[in-house]
Amino acid sequence: MTATGSGLTTALNTDRHRIGLNVFAAIVLAHWAEHIAQAVQIWVLGWPVPQARGVLGLWFPWLVKSEFLHYGYALVMLVGLILLRKGFVGRSRTWWNIALGIQVWHHFEHLLLLIQAQSHHNFFGKPVPTSIIQLIVPRVELHLFYNTVVFIPMVVAMVLHRWPRTDERKSMACSCAYAAA
Repeated sequence: MTATGSGLTTALNTDRHRIGLNVFAAIVLAHWAEHIAQAVQIWVLGWPVPQARGVLGLWFPWLVKSEFLHYGYALVMLVGLILLRKGFVGRSRTWWNIALGIQVWHHFEHLLLLIQAQSHHNFFGKPVPTSIIQLIVPRVELHLFYNTVVFIPMVVAMVLHRWPRTDERKSMACSCAYAAA
């Protein structure tokens, strides 16, 4: 298959879909590992939340405090889910769309946090930047939850994409599917 039409987007959903998904999955897994490390630091090692910064945050503490970093990752996730979406068909597209829908909300929450951090005006009368759902769920738990509920349908989509039904395989423009048995 060759990439024609809109260049990169077409390539990412045809002959470069598998590599695009692999790169995207590596980014998602690295971020996910950071959240897991932070959770272990808090609930297994008993560290106070401000000192529990994941792995990168131990060496670069300013990273964890930067709303730009968190917003940037939310944006990368959103863009990745959008750019790679057309390569999915059938059941896998449905699951990918679920992950995308949840990420749209997650991105919006990070946008609210970034606006507050940059304007130095916190919403909801809170002393720190606060998202909407953070009004009822603490930030660490909330972002662990968000990353989980985006990750699960994304993985389901990838599995269904690699092992499509016969009708789905015929609709695919990429070569991601494993060989039929």
